[in-house]
Amino acid sequence: MLLRILDASGAPLERLCRRGEADLARVEPAVREILDRVQREGDEALVTFAARFEGRAQRPTEIEIPPGRVRAAAASVAAGTMEALRFAAGRIRAFHERAMERERDLSFEEGGVELGQLVTPLASAGVYAPGGKARYPSTVLMAAVPAAVAGVAEVVLCSPSPTPEVLAAASIAGVARVFDVGGAQAIAAMAFGTETIPAVDAIVGPGNLYVACAKKLVSGRCAIDGIAGPSEAVVLADDHAVPSRMAADLLTQAEHDEEAYAILVTTSRKLAAAVQVEVERQVASLPRRAIAERSLADKGAILVAEDLDTAVSVCSRIAPEHLTIVTADPAGVLAKRPVAGCIFVGPDTPQTAGDYVAGPSHVLPTGGAARFGAPLGVHHFLRRSSLVRYTSAALEAQAEPMTSLARLEGLEAHARAVEIRLARGPRT
Repeated sequence: MLLRILDASGAPLERLCRRGEADLARVEPAVREILDRVQREGDEALVTFAARFEGRAQRPTEIEIPPGRVRAAAASVAAGTMEALRFAAGRIRAFHERAMERERDLSFEEGGVELGQLVTPLASAGVYAPGGKARYPSTVLMAAVPAAVAGVAEVVLCSPSPTPEVLAAASIAGVARVFDVGGAQAIAAMAFGTETIPAVDAIVGPGNLYVACAKKLVSGRCAIDGIAGPSEAVVLADDHAVPSRMAADLLTQAEHDEEAYAILVTTSRKLAAAVQVEVERQVASLPRRAIAERSLADKGAILVAEDLDTAVSVCSRIAPEHLTIVTADPAGVLAKRPVAGCIFVGPDTPQTAGDYVAGPSHVLPTGGAARFGAPLGVHHFLRRSSLVRYTSAALEAQAEPMTSLARLEGLEAHARAVEIRLARGPRT
């Protein structure tokens, strides 16, 4: 059997909880070389790496895809596909417009002190959409639409050899410029800028280990959404779950790539055995069977917990990217606030909905980062400035603790900045 049935404790669980410790160190020297060369050589480095890593000849003038070609690609896409992309974009936009309603300036006054917060969109953002084993126009929508809703002035996209569907998604999402660049070199280009690609304020989107490492290394020069790892699905279920549905949900992430995690956490050994059989049956007919089987064999598991509270605790310790809850009382489980990037509640909620049309972004924290990270949203594309304004009376009222704390820390100029405003001579 591809999926092993294990107790939800001990070494197997500990390994799952440590899965976010990706071997970035292994690729970091190569990634640093790429970043350095792109920073020094600009476009020439990009075409050099296109030849080295992708085996294709590319001239600097071919890095940017002209707007006319983007429009032509969108026009060439099948009508049904365009309809689906527009439907998804509309759902994503509607969700993030509601989220944006909460991102407002803040201001209040208290005893002559005005305090607040100014919320302003970033000037620019870069979206990375990977190539490789599959192309994901949905990721373009899930990353670029929230940026547009947040009010980012210029959203650019980097993707290696983008398909017409990826270009169509870029057009629908309002992407301003598209660049035919992939890998760590694309992250470097968006962080540092080249002759063709502008430096941006934030870089978002998933990618392979090299892309993840590059994002980590440029963080601080620009904002990043997180360091993405392989796809993850955890399904929490009891005897009320239908085995075929649970198996299908596990396979939705296992088919992404060989490193993906597909985990069932259950209180029922009967369900565990049934899902084990169903996974074998369903995977046999998948077009990406080899990928899914490798994922299940290497990274998959069925963890059996002694009771529901333990099962919920196990899920929160794993802190997965996706968590499906199919139990007798899914709302009761949700009330326990399990830790996950996106939570799918009830028997009729496939993870597919979240990946495409539900509305929240499918760019989610992985590798246990859901413990502190958040799904990609409008907040990733906004900057906040604190606002402070004092009246002279308010300054007078708070002068003593201000100057006392300043002098406690040995910062005399801080104290004098208060006293000069109050027309006091500085203490000698």
